[in-house]
Amino acid sequence: MDSNFFALHNPDGSRNLGSVVQAAVNVPVWNWGATRSKVRQAELQKRQAEVDLNFARRQIEANVTGLYLEGQAAKAQLDSLRNSADLASESLRLTLLRYQGGEATALEVVDAQSALALARNAYDDGLARYRLALANIQTLTGRF
Repeated sequence: MDSNFFALHNPDGSRNLGSVVQAAVNVPVWNWGATRSKVRQAELQKRQAEVDLNFARRQIEANVTGLYLEGQAAKAQLDSLRNSADLASESLRLTLLRYQGGEATALEVVDAQSALALARNAYDDGLARYRLALANIQTLTGRF
């Protein structure tokens, strides 16, 4: 309202209500290199993301290779431990035959049984190592 009176029209008949329009335009002429700085920062962030991605790829490849080699070593050890358990079992069988024939003592039988128990325990440990290696590979690469 543009009047001393609170009314639509003042006493002389003119309108008290009016219209006002206001607009502002902001045109940057100089931004002190802010745009160039933002572009440079975006390029650096992109380059850092590429470096991080390359590092992650190499890390995964190294992990897969290491786990694969661990699995191969565990498999080779498992074969060796299986052979040792078979030999200990055969040794116990032969010792029992010698004992039944009166050529071996009870101490030799107990030693052969102890050797067989140790060989079986070592085989079980090797089997656990092999299965753990397979589980680690499957965790990283998925089931195959």
